[in-house]
Amino acid sequence: MARSLQQPSHRRRRSPLPAALAAGTTALALAATGLALFAGGANAAVGNLVSNGGFEGGNLNGWTCTGGASVVGTPAHSGSYALNAAPSASDTAECRQTVSVLPNTSYSLAGWVQGPYTYLGVRGTGGTDPSTWSSQASWNQLSSTFTTGAGVNSVTLYVHGWYGQGAYNADDITLTGPGGTASPSASASASASPSASASASASPSASASPSASTSASPSASASPSASASPTVTPTGPVTDLPKHVVTGYWHNFDNGATVQKLSEVQSAYDIIEVSFADAVPTKTGAITFQLDPGLSSKLGGYTDAQFRADVKAKQAAGKKVVLSIGGQNGAISVGDATAAAAFTDSAYAVLKDYGFDGIDVDLENGLNPEHLGNALLNLQAKVGSKFVLTMAPETIGVYSTDGAYFKLALKTKSILTVMNTQFYNSGGMNGCDGKVYNQGTIDFITAQVCTQIQGGLRPDQVGIGVPASSKAAGGGYVAPSVVNNALSCLATGTNCGSFVPPAKWPTIRGAMTWSTNWDANNGNAFSNTVGPFVHAMP
Repeated sequence: MARSLQQPSHRRRRSPLPAALAAGTTALALAATGLALFAGGANAAVGNLVSNGGFEGGNLNGWTCTGGASVVGTPAHSGSYALNAAPSASDTAECRQTVSVLPNTSYSLAGWVQGPYTYLGVRGTGGTDPSTWSSQASWNQLSSTFTTGAGVNSVTLYVHGWYGQGAYNADDITLTGPGGTASPSASASASASPSASASASASPSASASPSASTSASPSASASPSASASPTVTPTGPVTDLPKHVVTGYWHNFDNGATVQKLSEVQSAYDIIEVSFADAVPTKTGAITFQLDPGLSSKLGGYTDAQFRADVKAKQAAGKKVVLSIGGQNGAISVGDATAAAAFTDSAYAVLKDYGFDGIDVDLENGLNPEHLGNALLNLQAKVGSKFVLTMAPETIGVYSTDGAYFKLALKTKSILTVMNTQFYNSGGMNGCDGKVYNQGTIDFITAQVCTQIQGGLRPDQVGIGVPASSKAAGGGYVAPSVVNNALSCLATGTNCGSFVPPAKWPTIRGAMTWSTNWDANNGNAFSNTVGPFVHAMP
């Protein structure tokens, strides 16, 4: 979610990280001596495995590209040449290369990119495939690490843009580690074509990236016959929430929208997401929370005691107040069992201290579905059955079940209250019917919801996420009436656009907006229009 105007996701009030990280990359420093990084490959030569990664031959030798890809002299990050590629409405302009690697071995991927929505990642690792992205006019480095699985002898690295967005540039792409002995097969490269893998990964952010490197085409999604029945009965935890809910993010910072005390959040919101928790710098995975002093001052001395009292008052009115972790610049990392335990323990302490009802996952800088999923399941076990778990992935993170965010949602399905995907800042994407739909339309929303339900989530766990005004996001704003029509289409099959879902899902959970503050700034158009409609849904 965005802190400032026209940003591509939920933005926090501050960013202690370098600019490249704040834009959604996972900037991991390469070790000065390579051998220490690579388990299982001590006897192999360590070096850059990418062929023509700097495009200095003035050609695309070594790369297989789709769309409008070429080598240009300007701009180049270093040397004389760089890759330039232009996506279309139906193609991401991907360039990929398959390289030989060793099994059970660690590798580091890096590359310099510039341009809107540029992704760098690897497929076929045998584990969690890494992907990072950024959207900057200047050169910035994307990087990630991964460990190959048992029996993995080759991987396919890729760089691409996004549907309907502008051209991107890439240069100095490296994959560092010990080389394998197997010859990269043509079939491995072909299987990684954009048509078979629409995308990127997960968070535009690396989960800030859209952290999931989606590798399944829309055709790989479940068929309409496998979609959820219109009469699915919710079987999740009992949270005392209405059947259909309206969710809104509340800013614990000032970003130019209307500043609000928690008590001033519009009454239409059933779930209020307090944005955001902070990472504990000295303990990986741990989180903390405090009322932002700058916001307190802006509100004329809003105190911590008043905030706590407002939490209780909202709950007394039947609302759920949830602590959100992440945002575009949130750097909370739960990548191993130790970090997972730190997250569970610290989150439980914060929830008890402030009386929050649960956790919202809005991580846009990378997430590990296995360890974070375990942490959330353990947290729910400590809190109890009324624990509220919400998520707000970027669209790319749940584009297919291969996405890290989708994996997290499915792993925590037994305790997941609602996942409200950010159906904005996305460009065009394929729907569950395989057709491309552009953001800012009813068809984009309904076709993506269809994908998520066909992917395994219950309809009552799926909601629509939209910006409260055109100022609240860089693109994808729709009028509140379009949100209502989308809900009507999904629930009853009426008021649809050109896309009509293959089933009716009357238990569809509701709608979310970024944010209650931007809603207030826009005359409460979202809460006054969507709120009554959602609450009147049968």
